[in-house]
Amino acid sequence: MAIKNIASYAHLSDADIADIGARMDQIEADIRASLGPKDARYIRNLIRVQRGLEVGGRLAMMIPRSKIAMWGGIGALSLSKILENLEIGHNTMHGQWDWMNDPEIHSATWEWDNTCPSSGWKHSHNFVHHKYTNVIGMDNDVGYGILRVTRDRKWSPQYLAQPLTNTVLALLFEWAVAFYDVELGRVLNGTKKWEDAREEVLEVLGKVARQAAKDYVLFPALAGTRYKEVAKANMVANVVRSVWAYAVIFCGHFPDDAETFTKEQYKTENHNEWYLRQMLGSANFHGGFILSVLSGNLNYQIEHHLFPDLPSNRLVQASKKVREICQEYDLPYNTGSFPKQLLEVQRTLWKLSLPNRFLVADPDNAPEVRSEAAFMKNPQVEAELSADGTPRRGLKTGLNMLKKLRPNAAQALKMVIGNKKAGKKKELV
Repeated sequence: MAIKNIASYAHLSDADIADIGARMDQIEADIRASLGPKDARYIRNLIRVQRGLEVGGRLAMMIPRSKIAMWGGIGALSLSKILENLEIGHNTMHGQWDWMNDPEIHSATWEWDNTCPSSGWKHSHNFVHHKYTNVIGMDNDVGYGILRVTRDRKWSPQYLAQPLTNTVLALLFEWAVAFYDVELGRVLNGTKKWEDAREEVLEVLGKVARQAAKDYVLFPALAGTRYKEVAKANMVANVVRSVWAYAVIFCGHFPDDAETFTKEQYKTENHNEWYLRQMLGSANFHGGFILSVLSGNLNYQIEHHLFPDLPSNRLVQASKKVREICQEYDLPYNTGSFPKQLLEVQRTLWKLSLPNRFLVADPDNAPEVRSEAAFMKNPQVEAELSADGTPRRGLKTGLNMLKKLRPNAAQALKMVIGNKKAGKKKELV
């Protein structure tokens, strides 16, 4: 289940955690001190490229009787929307470029090409998610209120539809994001007053109307008799953007070994332990420069959570230092290929759609969730760990040993069958 004591789980002393925190502070300070014209050129050039792709894509869609031009336009517009949302909009709204003092590229003024108003995004994402990262009951991004991504969320029959819900969420991710900060679910169940949500709902509806007018009224109208064709092309571009954003974000938050934490851990943690929670609760994926730009550099999700307002193009630099710290303290650095991380997420979503009696791994030592209790249950693993050895044998070593204790496929099948039989006997009794 979720981690209650991060120091105990990480097998670190107070001095260790203090050293890690000081080194994280230094990484941020060094990078911030070195920001300059090269970084400013990066974001300005990227914005020019993004806007050129949008204009070129929309013009290509206007060319009559040319499927090549239409699909080229869809591709260019899709790429434009991906760049604007991930590498430009998301990062600008984090304040990553505020140091430039450019009023056009600033967190206070940027309004992105998305149905979610920037104000709502900055509250639900920049404040809530980044402050309470993976704290159960405080970070709404843990399953986004509709998905079961950890056993800490009690199973109910609605999760049987989770594979379908997940697919719809990926296709309509832009629209899910729009109303996310409004928390309509709380309004419906009475835990949030309509008076408190009214202004937020009106702001979202206004932004939705402007986005819909742009993509499904204004630009299609410019195509004249090809109105429907261009409107459909814009819809395809929006879906492509939604699916890609979904994949990137889920790979950074829900693959195996991305940890969750209890409210008790959050309430007692200090600044240095906050760094540790960000490291253990996030995940990266491998990628070169192109994949990094297309993912908003969120293939460095660990570093983004550690330093959310550092310019995204500098996260690769930070990652080298963070990995060194992880290696020195034998801490896991959760990374893998993009397909691997995405497949792990999908496996977890399918698996947790089922009742707990079908889940055979120990709830404190499962791929999708772990806690310090796993070491208490397996003292033979704890006995092998030591902070005094060279190299150190800490959390990373311990987790690798715990993984070997999980049942293999054949054992898992036997346990599921046994659980089902036991359940039937219990019903008969």
